[in-house]
Amino acid sequence: MDEQFHSYSQLIFDKLHGWLVMAVKMTPNFILAVLVFFVFLLAARFIRKITYKFSQRLSETPAISNLVSSLLYIVLMLMGLFIALNILSLDKAVTSLLAGAGIIGLALGFAFQDLTANFISGIFITFKKPFEVGHLIETNGFTGRVDNIALRATTMITADGLHVIIPNKEIFQKPIINHSLTPLRRITLTFSIPLSDKLNEAEKIMTDIVTGMKDVVPDRPKTVWYSAIEGGTVKVILSCWVSNESDDAYERITHELITKVTTSLKAAGLM
Repeated sequence: MDEQFHSYSQLIFDKLHGWLVMAVKMTPNFILAVLVFFVFLLAARFIRKITYKFSQRLSETPAISNLVSSLLYIVLMLMGLFIALNILSLDKAVTSLLAGAGIIGLALGFAFQDLTANFISGIFITFKKPFEVGHLIETNGFTGRVDNIALRATTMITADGLHVIIPNKEIFQKPIINHSLTPLRRITLTFSIPLSDKLNEAEKIMTDIVTGMKDVVPDRPKTVWYSAIEGGTVKVILSCWVSNESDDAYERITHELITKVTTSLKAAGLM
C-alpha cells in the first residue's frame, strides 16, 4: 500500500515538476506575448482616435465614423491576440479561434442578412450622398424632409408632421426623387375646351397668362399645344417651367395657373 501511494505521489510530483519547468521556460515568451498585446492595445486605441477624426472629415454621420474606427480597433486587437498566442506556441488555439470566428460569422450573416443589408446600404448612402439631412425627397411612396440618416434606417418628416422610418435597403434599392437637388420643375396641364373658331384667341390668352406669371422661369420654353379633337372639344396641353426653391412652389404655382386659365377662358366664353 505504501509503495502504491509512493508511486502515485511520485507521478503527481513529476507532473507538477514538469509544469513548473515548462512555466519557467515559457516565462520569457509569456512576458514578450503580454508586451506585444499591450503594444497592439495602445496602437489600436491611438488609431481608433485618428481614424474617427479622419472619417468625420469624409462623412458627417457620427455612426459611420464610429463604425470605421471600431472595426479597425477590433482588427488590430485580434492581430495582437493572434501574435501573442503564436509567441506562446499556441498554434492550435489560434486555428480553433479562426475556425470558430468563421463559423460564427457565417451563422450571423445568415441570421441577420436583412440587418446586414441595411447597414451596407446605409454606408453607401452616407458616402455616395444621394441626399442629405434637410433635403426634400420622395421614395417608397413617401415625401418629406430628411431628419436623420443612420446606418440601419433613414427618418423622414412628411408635410403632415409624420416621422417615417424607412430601412436603408428599401431606399437604396428603389428610385429616389431629390426635390432639393431639382432647381426647376415643369408644370404640364391637360384639359379640354369647346371646339370653335377662337382657338387662336384661346392660345393667346393662355400664353399671356403664363408669360405674365413672375414665378415662371422666363428663359425656359412655354408651350400651348392642341393635341387632339374629341367630339366637340379640343384637347389642350399647357406647359411651363417654374422654380422649385420652396416646398410648395410646384403645387402653389399649379393652383394659381389653373385658376387664372379657367377664369380667363370662361370670361372670354371659351370654356
